[in-house]
This record gives sequence, structure tokens and C-alpha cells, in this order.
Amino acid sequence: MTTSYRASGGREAWKSDGGSAQHTLSARGSRLGPGKGAFAAVGAVFILFLAASSAPSPLYAVYQQQWHFAAWALTVVFALYVLGLLAALLTVGSLSDHLGRRPVLAAAIALEAVALLLFLVAGNVYVLSAARVLQGIATGAATTTLSAMLVDLEPSRGRAGVVTSIAPLGGLAAGALGSGLLVELAPAPTRLVYALLLAAMAAAAVAVARTPETSPRRPGAAASLRPRVAMPAYLRADFVPLIPAGVAAWALAGMYLSLGPSVAAQLLGLRSHLIGGVVVTLLAGTGALAITLLRSRPAMSLLAPSSAVLGLGTLISLAGVMQDLAWLAAAGTVVAGLGFGASVLATFGTLARVARPGERSAVFALANVINYLGNSVPAVLGGIAATTLGLRTATEIYAPAIVVITLSSLVLRLKAKRRGPAPAAAHGTPGA
Repeated sequence: MTTSYRASGGREAWKSDGGSAQHTLSARGSRLGPGKGAFAAVGAVFILFLAASSAPSPLYAVYQQQWHFAAWALTVVFALYVLGLLAALLTVGSLSDHLGRRPVLAAAIALEAVALLLFLVAGNVYVLSAARVLQGIATGAATTTLSAMLVDLEPSRGRAGVVTSIAPLGGLAAGALGSGLLVELAPAPTRLVYALLLAAMAAAAVAVARTPETSPRRPGAAASLRPRVAMPAYLRADFVPLIPAGVAAWALAGMYLSLGPSVAAQLLGLRSHLIGGVVVTLLAGTGALAITLLRSRPAMSLLAPSSAVLGLGTLISLAGVMQDLAWLAAAGTVVAGLGFGASVLATFGTLARVARPGERSAVFALANVINYLGNSVPAVLGGIAATTLGLRTATEIYAPAIVVITLSSLVLRLKAKRRGPAPAAAHGTPGA
């Protein structure tokens, strides 16, 4: 989500910041020598981190079968990752501006390697939980640093914006699908995927070591660790409609990443472990495609239609589950994925456009807090409901709740449009 800011809002954020920041980055990149292939290498590491974060999703059903834990425990494991990620975003999100990109990224890779080792040897849900917390922290530290590094290497608003838009959702899709393939077709389903990811992280460490530093050290590292969140008064009219849109989108993603494979197996009778990866890929991959197709559209114009499409797709998926029609559930997931990607683009693109440059970091921190809570808390509640009421009943409650939230976002946005846009001066950003 943080990376979606740079992607979805990045273009407009750079426009609002004016030419001086861009000139500084260009000069810095030239002075430090970006190096041939550095941009591609950093982009690949970005995708790798997100792929590693979704790799456990197709394995949750396997863990549950082997270790006999309840559905609520499964969603708690998922939520722990989100909490670790959120903690990292709020504390070390700007640390690389002071220590340099490479040291922070190297530490994130090392921490990710420890998490993958824990996954590799995990024999119970407690070790799995510890691995997910460490993985969340590593991913949060890495994605903010990688986003900044991509902009440093190519500050011309072009490829950096595209990569940081697509990498998060594309990585989630690739990791889930690849893991599902390995679990279904390869030996040692709970080990091989992590061994391969460890090897990939080792290659990433080598790539980072060969990548030039793009941000020189400067003082203020300790002060940068203090979390900052804010919602200035002038932003409330624009911010309020974004809250339900972000919560609905990421609550749906949380359901798919945690309970999606179980729904496919237990309610739709799709027992292949590959299906667990396909379920996540249909949502996240379609979301990445939506961002690619819509990235040039004005962000604020996407909020209402993205909410409508997300709600429609969720209802179609629910109808497929209730009628035991896997094809209908899959079609609904694709529609919901389009709404998911467009919603991410609308949310962070709007904030990048209307927030003042000096307040943008704190505003995005607040947006991330809200979205990640929307990503994790409903998933845990869904897991508890699945344990106490049954998976089908929990799904029949969870999905309509998401639809209600999306409708509230749609209503708020339509009301805001009837009131008309706020004066540009009130936002304090050129061209707003």
C-alpha cells in the first residue's frame, strides 16, 4: 500500500513537488552513477519481496491440516504479518533517507532470510507466527526503501511510477501462484518454496551489493524513527470518502490471502493446492492489470467507479460460493480485482494530489494505518466467525459487509461531487 502511493500517486506527487526536488534527484543519480542494469535489479528485488510475502497463502490449508489449528489462528498468523509490516512502515519508512538505501535494504534482506529460515523449519503455528512477524517487518522496511531507490535511479516520472504501481500486486500474484504450483507438483510442499526463496534472497543481496548508493548519509536518523500520522483539516472532505474505499479493498484482499484457499477447497470442492495460488492471483493479478491500464486516468475520477466494481465483483463471487459454482466465483474475483486495483490507484493517487508536500508523509502514514487495519482486523474476525459459525456462514457475512462498506464510499464520493471541488488554494498544491 505504501508502494502504491508512489505508483498510484507518484506521478501527481512529483508534479506537485515542483521541479527542484526532481532536479536534485537527477543530479544525485548522476553524481553517484546509477549503473547499468541497476534499475531492473531493484525492480526485481521489489517483486521478490512481495512474492515472498504471499508464498505462504497456498500453504495455510496444508499447515491447518498437518497441525490441526482453528481457522481463527490462521487469520491471526496473517494479521501478525500485517502488524509487523505496519510497524516497519511507521518507524523505518524514511530511515534510508538518512542511512542510505543500501544499508537499510541489506538489513531488510537479512531479516527476510531469517524469516524464511523459520518458515523452512516451522513445525507449529508459533514458529509460523514468528516468521510472519519478521517477514512483515522486513517487507515494510524493504518496500519503502526500494520505492525511493527506483525514483532515485530514474526520477523522470516514467518507469519508476509504473514499477512501483505494479510490483506490489504483481508480486503478490506471482508469489501465490508460484507457491501453489510447487505445493501441487513438487516434493516437500512446506519446504521447497522457502528454500527457493532463500536462494533468491541471496541473489538479491548480491544484486544490492553491486547497486550504487543513491542517497548519501545525512543526520536525523534517530528522529526519523518517530511515527508521524496526520489528517490536516483541509483534507477531510477528500480523505473521508477514501476511508471506506481503502478498508473495503484491503479487507477483501485480507480475506483472499487468509481464507481464500480454504473457501476454494472446502466450499467449492477445489482440492488442488494450486487453486489456493490461483485464487490470490485472480484478485491481485487483475488488480495489477487494472493499475497498468488506468494509471494515466485522474485518480479522483476513479473512486466512485472502483467502489461500484469492487462491490459488484464481491457479490458475484459470493453468489458463486453460495451456488457452488466455481466459475462464477472466479469471474466475480476478476471483477473484484479490477475494482481492487482501481481503488488502490484512486485512494493513493488522490492523496498524492491534494496533500501538501510537507505533510504528505504523515498523511500517507495515516492512510496506511487505516488500510492495514482494514486488511487485518476483518480477516481475524472472519477467522473467528469461521471457527464458531462455519466457513460458509462466515463467508456469507464477510462478503456483504464489504459490499456495504463499498456502497458507503460510493455515496460519500457522489455527495462530494455534488458539492463541487474544493478551491485549489485550500489544498495548497499547484494544479490541484
